[in-house]
Amino acid sequence: MSTKELQKLEIIQNVCDKRIRQIDASKILNLSRRHIQRLVNQYRQFGANGLISKKRTKPSNRQFNATLKKQVIDLIQTHYFDFGPTLATEKLSEIHGIRLSTETIRKWMISVKLWKPKVKKRRKIYQPRARRDCIGELIQLDGSPHDWFEGRADKCTLLVFIDDATSAIMHLYFCDSESTFSYMAATKQYIQQHGKPVALYTDKHGVFRVNHASNEDRNKLTQYGRALKELNIELICANTPQAKGRVERANLTLQDRLVKEMRLAGINGIEEANEWLSSFIDNYNKRFAKPAKRQLNVHRPIYETPQELYDIFSWQTSRKVTKSLTLQYDKVMYLIEKTIENEHLVGRSIMIHDYPDGQIDIKHLGQSLGYSIFDKLERINQGEIVENKRLDAVLRFAMVEQERLESEGLRERSRSDTPRRQEQRRQSRMNPVMYDQTK
Repeated sequence: MSTKELQKLEIIQNVCDKRIRQIDASKILNLSRRHIQRLVNQYRQFGANGLISKKRTKPSNRQFNATLKKQVIDLIQTHYFDFGPTLATEKLSEIHGIRLSTETIRKWMISVKLWKPKVKKRRKIYQPRARRDCIGELIQLDGSPHDWFEGRADKCTLLVFIDDATSAIMHLYFCDSESTFSYMAATKQYIQQHGKPVALYTDKHGVFRVNHASNEDRNKLTQYGRALKELNIELICANTPQAKGRVERANLTLQDRLVKEMRLAGINGIEEANEWLSSFIDNYNKRFAKPAKRQLNVHRPIYETPQELYDIFSWQTSRKVTKSLTLQYDKVMYLIEKTIENEHLVGRSIMIHDYPDGQIDIKHLGQSLGYSIFDKLERINQGEIVENKRLDAVLRFAMVEQERLESEGLRERSRSDTPRRQEQRRQSRMNPVMYDQTK
């Protein structure tokens, strides 16, 4: 019996036992009193089976003709055997003039095994997790792309640091996109302001985790993961967005409140917003932050020097030195100074530091090496230029060749094994001398 029939059985039993009146039963079941009397008579004569619908197991009066069903199935098997139910329904209507619902076609195709029904996924249950006990024990980190300036500036991303113990915003940072240098710049500001937390809790973004399927070494660190390891900060990647729900919910709140607050304050750009954010954070935490279970701040002090932090938050790549004391990085050839001390570096791996402000440093065992730059991209086609005897012709040829290289993207740096340059260009504005090297 169905749930509805079981409920009806209980009420009819109460009527037969004179616990309730027939008029009350009719109001409960939304039936007439005469029908309640019929149900009582059926129950007294046949018991519980008397209340089961007689239409059960019988074909519906609205079912389609068997001839039509056979005709449709034959058409599908002949012409549309590899079609889905929706597309098959459209073609039957357009070509054959047979208008049926998609659900009817789907059921008929399942009955003759032309369509395999999709198994409904079980809904995952995410139970709440208790907060950490202390401030700085676990910091949830996430990026939120949004039109933060409502068209007054380009769309950008807000990096959000949320303390798990208190739900307080620890740090906010606007940037162009979720790049490695953006997260490095935001994390450097965070630890300079608060100290080093025990762990950062992030998603599986490529900045934090090696996600490439062909990569055999899943334990390989990303540039950001390497920087945190050098700072002795644990990096934990959440398996689902629900696991770091505090920062996800904070993003929704910020996309509402922060946007309106910046509109009222007249904030119209990333640099201006980053300078103003501290006042917003203080106001936000007064309203929404919760007290921690233990009044203990477990942030650790920074013992690294400014130069060491500068090196840690850089893009570090190793290269082998050739016999001519050269190495290549990002389509640029670097000529190491030819000294007696540097001659033993031939065939050895040295480290290239690509800094956020665009500077390049080459180091071996922590010591910087002198070098000069030989940029292969700056060359035109020297063979053809030699054939031109006049300076005007040479300059015209060079201009045409440069425009072609620019339009075809041949003067762009490689994208593999090198950082994204947006954050470098932003930070290099503070160092105009190095800006040309980052273009």
